[in-house]
Amino acid sequence: MNVVELADNEVSLPAEIIAKDLGLEPVSVLDRMRSGQLTVVCEQGLDEDAGRLRLTFFHQDRRVRLVLDCEGRVIERSAARLRRRSRNHQRPAP
Repeated sequence: MNVVELADNEVSLPAEIIAKDLGLEPVSVLDRMRSGQLTVVCEQGLDEDAGRLRLTFFHQDRRVRLVLDCEGRVIERSAARLRRRSRNHQRPAP
């Protein structure tokens, strides 16, 4: 069974797949996407990755990444908390 549906250049998946790792309740995922608090980047694979999609979801300091095969099966998954740089952070001079 495919968890993620791929059809007509659209991707559809149950909120439960990403909610917990983003620190959200599943019922709030769609509202957060609509408000821009939860964003997603979708990348299509090329060459040896042709037929795959990489979906990367961002919410506050969290990221969830799913790699899907051509049938919508999740073949890779990762979640991480991201570090934020302070506004006063400066890189050392070369």
